[in-house]
Formats: sequence, C-alpha cells, structure tokens
Amino acid sequence: MDPTPTGTPRTGTGTRPGVEVSGSDRPRLARHVRLAFSRTRQRQVLLHPETVVVLNDSGAAILELCDGRHTVAEIVAELGTRYRTVPDDEVRRFLTRLVARRWMELSDG
Repeated sequence: MDPTPTGTPRTGTGTRPGVEVSGSDRPRLARHVRLAFSRTRQRQVLLHPETVVVLNDSGAAILELCDGRHTVAEIVAELGTRYRTVPDDEVRRFLTRLVARRWMELSDG
C-alpha cells in the first residue's frame, strides 16, 4: 500500500487533507469494502471492487476490531492483551493508509 496520505472524507468531520488517525477516532470499513475469510488462501482478505488484499495476521486482527464502536486507543489496548507488544504508531499508520485509499472511514469518538 502507498503510505502517502491524501485528502479523505471523515464521517461527521468533512474532508481534511493528510488525515492522521487519532486515538479517539472510531474506524470502520467503508461500505464498499468487506473483510472475509478466503478458504482457498486460508487467510483473511480485504475485498474491494476488483481488488483482493491478502492480510497478514496482525492486519486481520486490527480490522476485525474496526467496527465503528471501538476507538483506535481501545483497539490498541485490546491487541495489547492478545499480544505482548503492539506499537501504537504502526496501528495508526496502517489505518491511515486504509483511510487514504478510502477503504476505511473514521468517526470522531
């Protein structure tokens, strides 16, 4: 994925170029994107029209918690209980890339 953020819509906040994900944001997948399990690959995949993104375990774990109810801070805390270390900045960068591609929407906490 291209790590360069672009202008992105945020639910309830309008459009801001170079959006950074904050701890109080509540991420959820955009309507046209789905998280699914691929039996062929035996992995979680992100389905976007004409695109399939095969996720690693950490990416899938993050996206499973992106339901619009959990804040980014809560997602990091939950992952911290599952795994020994969860770099907060890496989770935010991952979500920022998805927001830049318009695969993820953010609402304010």
